[in-house]
Order: sequence, then structure tokens, then C-alpha cells
Amino acid sequence: MTPSGPVSDISAPISDAAQALALLRFYLDAGADAAIEETPISRFGLAGTRTEPAGPKAPAPVRVPAPIRATEPSAPKAAAPRANVTQAAAILGANDRALAESARAAAASARSLDELKEILGRFEGIESLRARATNMVFADGNPESRVMLVGEAPGADEDRLGKPFVGVSGQLLDRMLGSIGLDRTSFYITNICFWRPPGNRKPTEAELVAQAPFVQRHVELVNPKVLVLVGASSAHALLGTNDGITRLRGRWFEYKSAGLPAPIPALPIFHPAFLLRQPGQKRETWADLLKLKARLAELG
Repeated sequence: MTPSGPVSDISAPISDAAQALALLRFYLDAGADAAIEETPISRFGLAGTRTEPAGPKAPAPVRVPAPIRATEPSAPKAAAPRANVTQAAAILGANDRALAESARAAAASARSLDELKEILGRFEGIESLRARATNMVFADGNPESRVMLVGEAPGADEDRLGKPFVGVSGQLLDRMLGSIGLDRTSFYITNICFWRPPGNRKPTEAELVAQAPFVQRHVELVNPKVLVLVGASSAHALLGTNDGITRLRGRWFEYKSAGLPAPIPALPIFHPAFLLRQPGQKRETWADLLKLKARLAELG
């Protein structure tokens, strides 16, 4: 591109308007149509200068982390004591305490499992559950076996069939116990709640307290060599603890009751419904079942 007027040195001062106009037209033809800075700078005067490249940066100082001091792990915080379902009546209202006393007297009068089931079926303090359930879910399996399992509450399948652990989670439990050589001819199984709560809600404390004497008498009449507590609610009810099932599982406890000749070893495990939601926990349950198998071998 050639400017329309003579431009011999564009860095020289502009002497007249014609020169300024020619220079402006040159800039426009060259594509320079906006000022970068408010004060013009002649880049031609800077063409001969060079900027020395900066030297290599000094390496950043290496920060040596302070040594980690080994500390002893803090002792686990003791859980607040929790009354088991037979003791919980003391913190309920007067009506509920009276209900618990009535249930205790009724359950204590049973001299056999059939009698206990009959008394439970006509006990008047559990209408809130019984009236809205299809069947009472008392027990299944062999009451003469060495192993007694106690679960939480029936679901829809159990309510329909009148047997505990017959749904999807029950089928998983059967497979779990089958892996160590147990089936429903070699274990006995029940729940701490004998009727399905409406909408599969958790049983209320009053409902559990009303049924607790029947659970206690149930264990006394079977008198197994080992108790397996299936799920958190069962472990809390029979062991009287607030600890979570993750902390309880795989540990041996003793279940004591006035009607037992001696305490019974009790092993809490994860509920199979939990394992269906968290299959990664099956490894821990397998370890717990091996402990159960070893204890049974010790008992002969």
C-alpha cells in the first residue's frame, strides 16, 4: 500500500495538515483503525532495541514437611446405656407401664411355644398392629435346634404367608446360613415384632414394649445354644445398647434372662435387607457367619 502523499520519515514531526492527513490515510489502509494508548508511541524508534531474556528462575525452595508424630488412637466413646425392651417400660407413661406389666404376666404364664402363640394371639394390648395385619408372624424353623435367630419386623411377604423371612431378604438369609451348613431344619427364627407395622413403618417403642415379654419368653422356652440378632433393632432390643449395628456386628455378647438356666452367647449381624442395599458389606457378614460356625463347632 502506498500513501497518497509523500511520507519520508513517519517518525519525524508532522509539519502541516496535508502530511497528517496522508499519514492517517496510510494507517487506515494498513488496518490500524484504533489507538491502543492515549499517548502515541513510535515503534520504529524501538525497533533497534532488544530486551535481554530473563535468566532462569531460581528454583523454589523445597519445603520439607514436619515429621508426623505418631499418636495413640483415642479410645472409642462409650455408648449411652439404653434400656432393652423389657426395661424400657419404666420410661413410658402410666398406661404403657400397665400394658407392659399385663404383657409380662401373660407371657410368663406360657409353658410351651404353642401356648405362648395362643396367648400372644389374643393379647389385647397390640390391637394397633394386629387389626391392620393379615397374619401374626410367630416363628419358623426347628425349635429344637441349637441356633435361634431374632429379626426385626415382618414385611409384606411375611404378613401374607405368616412366616418370618420369606421375602427377598429372607431368601438371601437362607443362602447366607446355607453357606455354613444351616437351613430351616437346623435353626429357628422369629422377630421382636410379631405383626407387620402399617406401611412397613418402624414399630413404636410402646408396641415393642408390649411385645417384649413375649420375645423374652420365646427365647426362654426355646433356650438355644446361640442367639443370632439380625439387624440393629433386634440387637438394641435384646442387648440394651445404643451402639450401631456396624459397631456391634461380629462381636459376641451374652443374653441374660431370669427364665434361662444360663446366659446365651449372642452374635449381632447385618440385616439381609441392608446387604441388598449395600452388597459390599457381605464380606463382613461372611466373616461373622464363620464365627458362628466356629462357635457351634466348639459347642459340639
